[in-house]
Amino acid sequence: MGKILDKLKSGKVLVSDGAWGTFLQAKGLKPGECPESWNLLHPEEVLDIAKRYIEAGADIVETNSFGGNRLKLLHYGLDHQTTEINQRAAELSRKAAGKEKIVIGSVGPTGKILMTGEVTEEELYEAFKEQSIALAKGGVDAIVVETMSDLDEARIAVNAARENTACEIICTMTFEKTMTGEYRTMMGVTPAEMVHTLKKTGLDIIGANCGNGIEGMTFIVKEIRLSDKDIPVLIHANAGMPVYHEGKTVFPETPEQMAAFVPSLVKAGANIIGGCCGTTPQHILRISETIKNL
Repeated sequence: MGKILDKLKSGKVLVSDGAWGTFLQAKGLKPGECPESWNLLHPEEVLDIAKRYIEAGADIVETNSFGGNRLKLLHYGLDHQTTEINQRAAELSRKAAGKEKIVIGSVGPTGKILMTGEVTEEELYEAFKEQSIALAKGGVDAIVVETMSDLDEARIAVNAARENTACEIICTMTFEKTMTGEYRTMMGVTPAEMVHTLKKTGLDIIGANCGNGIEGMTFIVKEIRLSDKDIPVLIHANAGMPVYHEGKTVFPETPEQMAAFVPSLVKAGANIIGGCCGTTPQHILRISETIKNL
């Protein structure tokens, strides 16, 4: 049994970290700049983000590697540094986390569409394999395949990570509320379909991230639980739905507003709770305090 499953066995709800992208932007990441290049160019800033989340009470911290696959890095001319970028991402978060806290390697979508033939299954598998091996080498405990909307891409990424590392494997998809009030990914996948397909891969933890504020996540967790009562569920919610304000995209939910939904999320069956876009160490601190008081 891995580090995360071991901790969850006691019935404790774990706290994960918050946003990385919006935090990097606050630190000066420019539009069009590669966020993952900061692992090599500004390691002290990346380390600081991980440290700030740990200090806020996170049990789990991610890596700055969301777009760190070869196909995404090619866009910036950095594909030849894929291994170095991911390994460094893992090392920096591990340094912040120490031995006690958990580090999960972030693996995001490639941006290529399988259905249109823009990429083959083999190319996807190789890209995810390379990234996963580098993250494992850098010292992550688990790999989180996240923000997926295509079930096939999610499945390939999970298999690539599971078959080539000894890490625990997590997968989260991004669901949005449809006009009819259901939750589906951009490709039309429901939470039930996600559970049904991904459980066959033998992954350890499943869930949802992005796309929603924390309130909507409660409905998604309930749907997951209708399909499976036992699999651990991880939720990384945005700080509300994005709004465009004075030329900027902002996420309006305050730490207090977000924390207010934590009890219902836990009651629905979430085992790990953290943040996605727009969440800060303050959001994580409030979530952590709320979980401690449950």
